[in-house]
Amino acid sequence: MSFALHQFKKRLVYLTLSSAQTIAFCGAVLAAGSVSACYAVNTGTSLTTQKVGPWVTWLSAGQQGADPYTRAHYAALGALPLNSETAQLYTARTDSDGNRLHSSCDYAIEGRAIAYHWWSVSVFDDAGRLIANPADRFAFTSDTIGLRADGSFIVSLSRDARPDNWLPTGGAGRLAITFQVLDLGVRAVARDDDTVEKTLPTIRRISCK
Repeated sequence: MSFALHQFKKRLVYLTLSSAQTIAFCGAVLAAGSVSACYAVNTGTSLTTQKVGPWVTWLSAGQQGADPYTRAHYAALGALPLNSETAQLYTARTDSDGNRLHSSCDYAIEGRAIAYHWWSVSVFDDAGRLIANPADRFAFTSDTIGLRADGSFIVSLSRDARPDNWLPTGGAGRLAITFQVLDLGVRAVARDDDTVEKTLPTIRRISCK
């Protein structure tokens, strides 16, 4: 009788351990799936986004047939994007050397005007909020920016005031820069034309405090 009881206890322990391992495995799978889904929604994948230097854009933003991750990304932001067939929003969270953008550093955003397009460059904190500043200066557009004679421009990002095209970063901490491009009728933003991708600005770190 004691032998049968002993065997029963061993069997019970084995089943308990097996169940625990199964539960742990399922939990790990679910956790990995959750992390993977969060990453796909927040950061995107090679199927949903395009990366050009420091800039990232969501390929099907604003389109009726947008994939679930793109829809979830903009729903989480609470944003209504323009259709990527005629407009594209590029976001950078690093400089052109791959360093995370931060308000303790000064940057130069260098680019040139894009023919037949309206465009804007803005800076936000890491949560996507505009950075409050006494000058109420939050963005430059193709209509308001000061261009050089050759059509190029430099936008300075700094806590302290700078001459010409300056966007204040205050004490925002981590930063995100957006470059919005709107096609004015020739559909040069379409994926079969890399005019915009070739002329996206560079982001150069000047110094850090």
